[in-house]
Amino acid sequence: MSGWKAKRFWKEATISEVEGGYRVELDGRPVRTPAKALMIVPTKAIAEAIAAEWDAQTEEVKPESMPITRSANAALDKVSVQFDEVADMLSAYGGSDLLCYRADSPIELTKRQSDEWDPILDWAEGRFGTRLVCGFGVMPVTQSDENLRIFRDHVGTLSPFEIAAFHDLVGISGSLVLALAVTEGHLTAQNAWLKSRVDELWQEEQWGQDDEATVLANHKQGEFLMAARIFQMLQS
Repeated sequence: MSGWKAKRFWKEATISEVEGGYRVELDGRPVRTPAKALMIVPTKAIAEAIAAEWDAQTEEVKPESMPITRSANAALDKVSVQFDEVADMLSAYGGSDLLCYRADSPIELTKRQSDEWDPILDWAEGRFGTRLVCGFGVMPVTQSDENLRIFRDHVGTLSPFEIAAFHDLVGISGSLVLALAVTEGHLTAQNAWLKSRVDELWQEEQWGQDDEATVLANHKQGEFLMAARIFQMLQS
């Protein structure tokens, strides 16, 4: 049984406008999530992108090649049924945000972190009215409950579909603030990705690239950029 693989059984993937958004269909039959929910998404752009993923499948269905479908599945089957828990978890990243943990040496790295990260924290302070505290070295940084509550209030305004994409932006970058900067249109996804890798890029400059690490980083970059693309399609 372990060798069983899903095969393509449909000729055409299409979309139709229905109550609540757009439904994805295979030969007129509605697509369902793994939990059997109807695949109804909020925007035409997302629906068309999901239909394109299904149409791109050949004889064997490869879920790993369908990131937009997977994101919609997560929104419908997971986020929508435990929204508060997911929003709490994402907001908690503000308590250990990448941008707030700074090296205490060498001076070249500490300066690069300041140059790359301080302007983003400045933006977040202006946008949300709160400033995260930074620390140096290995000591943990404690953020105020009020700071985290402000971010939680904002995350709570996102839809389950937006939360699913936002989850990847936060988790991959390790930064709630960078994810917010992308979704608020302050940073491009590519720029945010590079800022999330300040430490790794510094190490590469000192010691050279590691092939396995580079492959992993490229994979994560692709996932990060895709999450940003999905979030953007949810706005159209």
